[in-house]
Amino acid sequence: MTNPKIAPKVAVVVPWDRSGESYRYMEDAGCDVAIADAAWASGFHATRGTYVELCNGADAISGARLEGIPISGDLLAEFPDLRIYCRYNIGYDDIDLAAATELGVIVTNSPVESNWGAVAENTFAFMLGLLKNLRARDTHVKEGGWREDEPGATYLGRRHDGYGGITVGIIGLGRVGSRLSDLLQPWRVRILAYDPYVEDSKFIHHNAERADLETLLKESDVVTLHCDLNDETRRIIGEAEFGKMQSSAIFINAARGGLVDQDALFHALDGGSIAAAAIDVYETEPPPKQSPLLGLGDKIMLAPHSAGRTTSGGGRATMGGAENISMQTEILLTALRGEVPKCVVNPDALPAWRKRFEGKNLL
Repeated sequence: MTNPKIAPKVAVVVPWDRSGESYRYMEDAGCDVAIADAAWASGFHATRGTYVELCNGADAISGARLEGIPISGDLLAEFPDLRIYCRYNIGYDDIDLAAATELGVIVTNSPVESNWGAVAENTFAFMLGLLKNLRARDTHVKEGGWREDEPGATYLGRRHDGYGGITVGIIGLGRVGSRLSDLLQPWRVRILAYDPYVEDSKFIHHNAERADLETLLKESDVVTLHCDLNDETRRIIGEAEFGKMQSSAIFINAARGGLVDQDALFHALDGGSIAAAAIDVYETEPPPKQSPLLGLGDKIMLAPHSAGRTTSGGGRATMGGAENISMQTEILLTALRGEVPKCVVNPDALPAWRKRFEGKNLL
């Protein structure tokens, strides 16, 4: 007979809490906390072998995405005691939810406002930067230009002189899409939204017109993506969709790289099917140095998957900061107490999870 574990093991695979406060809190609660190498905090530098070594015997795994290590069913099966995979951020598309559900492992995320609200703000900044042509105007003046041949800019909102304003199309009216719609209200633009899973009352509350995807693409001056990545939405925007957009339209993706066929995006920009784009997320991260998107100049504005990383009045940029760390820690400890935590993204796993773990307090 094997000896029981003295304390539940928590494996921290992406150590973002540089203060160490959350790790000490978990240790004080009775956990054995195994923390990954600090180099993993960037989301890179782990291998499957080192990952398995760190997480061996874990009752809980905590952290964000590690590039190059998909959380597949065979990987999850390496950890027979695992009861929760506690994702530090909002996204979890690298985790095989069906496999986790079959194994009776719950997956949670941390949808904190400081993260998703920042993504909405960043999208708004992308939009203004492109519509007002700020980068080109800055370059024009720095190169000695003035008002002669100055780059033009778009007026956003409807006016009393009869100008109807632009139309912004939001694909996905969840947290980020709804906040973006709210940010746009004072600008007097027309807002179209496509989300077949949201009730009419939410469209009304955020002053957005419900539209099908084809109508949104055809009528919008700005198309911006804010939906989850899953089997239904993977490459939801490709050659056919770019072909339906106006040649003057701009396209923004601050959701997930896999939502867009990036070859189709390049050809749409290079061939003039659309006017400009702003991208924070990529199918492969970071994008390969030979990616054609990097050679499009002012037609595309790029960011390093950082829309959710901000500071609050100064300091180091974090994804959710203390709010996120606090939520993640409480979710994890709740599961280790044998109770169902909040923010479970695979609720179909709960029947099997309850049979295995409910009421079994490890703390």
